[in-house]
Amino acid sequence: MGIFSRFRDIVNANLNDLLDRAEDPQKMIRMMIQEMEETLVEVRSTSARVIADRKGLERRIEKLREDVQVWEDKARLALSRDREDLARAALAEQASLAETLALAEQELATVSAHIAELNDEIGQLQSKLNDAKAKQKALVVREKTARSRLDIRQRFSRDKLNEAFDKFEAYERRMDNLEGEVEAFDLGAKDLSDEIDQLARDERVDDALAKLRAQMKKTDSSN
Repeated sequence: MGIFSRFRDIVNANLNDLLDRAEDPQKMIRMMIQEMEETLVEVRSTSARVIADRKGLERRIEKLREDVQVWEDKARLALSRDREDLARAALAEQASLAETLALAEQELATVSAHIAELNDEIGQLQSKLNDAKAKQKALVVREKTARSRLDIRQRFSRDKLNEAFDKFEAYERRMDNLEGEVEAFDLGAKDLSDEIDQLARDERVDDALAKLRAQMKKTDSSN
């Protein structure tokens, strides 16, 4: 038994509700789309048959109209020849054809209304089908995204991340130790130029200190 049993079931169906209650939304949406497409083919086939019937009916109506006019012309001709009996017979034939024409025109109106209804149903079915296909694409994207996130979580679990962080911190410590060894090696390894530059810096500091002391003594004396 299909998900939908009639055209109205499809049009009135709440696709979101059906998918929310489905154990396997992907399978459910595929079944929906298949049944909608089958129903759409059926409605279009019916519409094609009815359109063909209308065309045949239109040709028949056109022929009846021509015949009605022909018998009226015959009645006129009979009267012009003073053959009232023939004119009456021609008008009787015309009246019979006119009745048939009226019935055919009524049938045409009914068929045209049926075609309009079928076209409306096709439009509604196509809209619902488009909606279902859009939801199918959205489900595919959601599934791919979920599987991708799950794969990442499985490959990069918290324990693995912590292990990676620990390795990185250990590497940083190794670099710190290595740099410390380099700096320790450089301590006390100044060359002659460095020592002379240091003496010059010390001399400048001594000069600045002497000037400061002199200024302070001068200030105390003035007080």
